[in-house]
Amino acid sequence: MRRIAVIGVGLLGSAVASRLLEGGFEVVGHDVRPAQGEALRPRGLRSAASVAEAAAGADAVFSLLPSLESVEAVYLGPGGLVATAPRQATLLQMSTISRALTLRLAEAARARGLAFLDTPMSGTSAMVARGDCTIFVGGEPAHLEACRPVFDAIARKTLHVGPVGAATLAKLATNMLVGLHTAALAEALVLGAKGGLAPAALLAIFRDSAAGSRMVEIRGPLMVERRFAPEMKLELFLKDFKLMLEEGQHLGVPLPLTSLTHQLCTAAVAAGRGGEDLAAMITTLERLAGLGA
Repeated sequence: MRRIAVIGVGLLGSAVASRLLEGGFEVVGHDVRPAQGEALRPRGLRSAASVAEAAAGADAVFSLLPSLESVEAVYLGPGGLVATAPRQATLLQMSTISRALTLRLAEAARARGLAFLDTPMSGTSAMVARGDCTIFVGGEPAHLEACRPVFDAIARKTLHVGPVGAATLAKLATNMLVGLHTAALAEALVLGAKGGLAPAALLAIFRDSAAGSRMVEIRGPLMVERRFAPEMKLELFLKDFKLMLEEGQHLGVPLPLTSLTHQLCTAAVAAGRGGEDLAAMITTLERLAGLGA
């Protein structure tokens, strides 16, 4: 595999494209916002005016899109991937979507003779840019092996989870823990701040105690230093929470902590923080505590 198409060159799409360019692949990107990916053009990223143009001649096509509607349109709409992708291409669906849509896309691809893999990944855009992420794969093991050089260029680890749909469920479960850990971290920092503890000192205590976690390391400094530039936008994580709750309802699994954190995210987005990082969730808890943030 040498020629890779990336549909959706936003925060995560740009990070994926950057890793592929560094790995020596020829990369073509398409985004409905033409300015996206400009920073990568000096490094070799080519731009395509349409999904079909990006996919033409590609060995693999990644999709990294913000909503279920945009994913469905790119795959199943007029001029979409199922209708226009070359037969040799493997379709790699990387967006966080529902299992139901994942299965529908896979069936549509299969009906046209196209290989399809369910390939969400775990990691912020900054983590992906430095290769510190994990790709979950659902689908045929042979298709995974054919794409392994591409995955290895992006991630430190690629895990085969099971059939199509299994990786999507694993991603929802993983993001659930990310969201709940972030909310718990924010709550703990607000408790300490209201009681007079310096946030930076408290964060250092968390790091050196049984409370240490990946979210303490990644989002703790963002909260303490008030750096809310998006690595994972709150408004996108709000979509993920909705998918988690829908999947829980479908499977008959109560998700009380997820439901509460969903409401905290909703409040943060309603307060105008939707374009900021998930770490900005702390501002909602600060307001509730009367800290005036």
